Amino acid sequence: MRRKKARRSQDPVDQEQRCALCRLCDDDPALLGEKVTLKDHNLCVHYLCLLTSCGVYQRGKEDEGVFGFLVDDIKQEVRRSARLVCSGCKKKGACVGCSVRRCRRTVHFPCGRRRDFLSQFMGLFPSFCPDHSPTQASLGGPDLSPPQSCSVCLDSLEPVLSFSVLKCPSCHGSWFHRDCVQRQAHSAGLFFFRCTLCSNQQDFQEEMLRMGIYIPERDASWESEANAYSELLEVYTRCDALICLCSDGRTHSAKTGWFQVIRCQLCGSTGTHRKCWGLQLDARDWACSDCTHATDQTVSMVTSPQGGRRSLLSKLHTSSFSCEKAALPVGSDSPEGILHSLGLQLCPLSMRVEVDGDQALSAGVELVRRADFDPTRTLCVCFKDPQMTTFPSSLQQGDTDRQYFLKLLVQQIQDSVVFEGPEGSKNLALDSQALRDDLYLDVGCLLALSLAHGGPPLGFFSPALYRCLFNHPAGGPLGLTHMTPGTLCTRRLSRLAEAESVDELREAASGSRELLELAGCSRPIGSLEEKEALVEDLVRFAMVTRMQLPLERFREGLQTLGVFDQVQLFPSVFHSVFCQVEDSLSAQTLHQLFSVHFSQQGDRRSRETPVFSFWRRFLQDCEAGRSSVSLKDLLRFATGTEELPAAGLLPSPSISFLHRGEGGERRRLRRRESLKDEGLLPERELCSKRLLLPVTSSYQAFKSCMEQAVSSQVHLLPPSS
Repeated sequence: MRRKKARRSQDPVDQEQRCALCRLCDDDPALLGEKVTLKDHNLCVHYLCLLTSCGVYQRGKEDEGVFGFLVDDIKQEVRRSARLVCSGCKKKGACVGCSVRRCRRTVHFPCGRRRDFLSQFMGLFPSFCPDHSPTQASLGGPDLSPPQSCSVCLDSLEPVLSFSVLKCPSCHGSWFHRDCVQRQAHSAGLFFFRCTLCSNQQDFQEEMLRMGIYIPERDASWESEANAYSELLEVYTRCDALICLCSDGRTHSAKTGWFQVIRCQLCGSTGTHRKCWGLQLDARDWACSDCTHATDQTVSMVTSPQGGRRSLLSKLHTSSFSCEKAALPVGSDSPEGILHSLGLQLCPLSMRVEVDGDQALSAGVELVRRADFDPTRTLCVCFKDPQMTTFPSSLQQGDTDRQYFLKLLVQQIQDSVVFEGPEGSKNLALDSQALRDDLYLDVGCLLALSLAHGGPPLGFFSPALYRCLFNHPAGGPLGLTHMTPGTLCTRRLSRLAEAESVDELREAASGSRELLELAGCSRPIGSLEEKEALVEDLVRFAMVTRMQLPLERFREGLQTLGVFDQVQLFPSVFHSVFCQVEDSLSAQTLHQLFSVHFSQQGDRRSRETPVFSFWRRFLQDCEAGRSSVSLKDLLRFATGTEELPAAGLLPSPSISFLHRGEGGERRRLRRRESLKDEGLLPERELCSKRLLLPVTSSYQAFKSCMEQAVSSQVHLLPPSS
């Protein structure tokens, strides 16, 4: 007897730290509940041991005893369970018993967890032994296969439902370890505990309670932690330049001037003094070397529904351009300037595009699906007819072939199955085959390519589509007028909107029952006042909710070369490029398009000045129809393009003057053959976009020369015999 007492006195564990019910010193709030110690009563218990004990009840208030469990009741339960033997550890003190009356198994709560005892933390807090505990069905359907990893900790698990492995009742695809989901519940609390895969909350919590998961009735732990988000308010103010030139050290940051620390616009976790990095005094946009290196060499991996059929879809060069948007050549009020800056990403290497006949869209889709596709390469377009013979040379002058290809491409895209609606106001259409082929991604990529490579303005987006993509203009909800006219969905919604009585509204709703069920709007209609809200919900479902996947893939395609990001930064600037059909050419537009270079010699300049006035008068005559050529013909003659690209013409068009006796023998021979009045013909240099105007003594002679040259070039007049 003395030897036994001696061993007890040598026990290193303090008896006051042991739970009075389970006799363990473990302190794991997630699995055992909060450990509460009452020093005045020499009592220590786990909260979950109290909840699952069969002989103790919460008879006090929350602030009495241990969360409402009175001290005398706890001690009485300790005395009661002292006679019961745990079926797990074979020691006395088992306070948790199976709730099935004929079953006599008792355990300590921690032993019960190890022996697959299930305790439900609801109702009367019953517990069940492994023979009587509830179970889960194996699968939600014959086509579902069990996952191989826990959706909480991501470690591997045995794909067999058991006490240790549970699943979500809603999605059937989220499986997890019991201990993992218990720790998740302890951290998230009642208000944030949900399935990690499908985010279902109500059904998920009910099933977890049934399967013995304790959900504390409190806010999430990260919400109640003091200063949990304080690090978000910290600003990085250290110079990371290789050599810091600041005499006050790297951590000094002035409010302005050379030694103000500016942070990387991409990562925000590095900084530099302006002086130390060699920046200008007013520089605010800067990217660190790590981010610059990463964005210059990293290719965006866009996965398509067809198993990742492309790996080089788009290089989103957001580093150099996005960080310097304040230094655009033309300014942020000009889409031409922004698109021109995007075009600076293009490299001299070319990528060949072969177009069969006029099938520009097919050639474009084939281009972006190629394994070696690189959007930064210049397009080299080759037109071929169905017999694979090259088109006439009229399409091969300068950049005309590429411009013609991009024009055909934009026209065919707006007429494709991806879009619907009237000309000039297209919405995205929902097409199952286009989704399977991932055509929305291809079309978005091609439109971005067209804008960055000098293609024409799009001009066919509806205001609703532009708003869904770029949230501009921000305002109220979408209305019935934004929907595509003539479609079945629009007609059904129009019937609902035109209803003038409750009976008409109910009749219209009955005829559109399937649409209302899909939109989640199949609620009983009690009054005519519900019409407006019902139509608004259905319009949003038709234009936004059901179009989520097409819109998302279309956005990803527009990310090519950073086009989407720049439109999102300046949505009002780009609105005219996407939505408004470009106005017809005007004399004022062409007049402002060309810069004029007069001769330095005084006598030549005096003869060129009236010719420039002849040019402006000729533009007005072309616009008013008083000439045999149009402004479009004149633009094609001078620049080689039939309409102005969205990014503007490069190089910038200019006007010089052609005096008699210039141009060499070749020009004189051609002049004698083509002119009857011995006048000069205007000449053009398509590569430099330079137009040479003939110096004549009268406007009539100037007009005659211009009409003959332009007409013969654009084939408006039959060739001379």
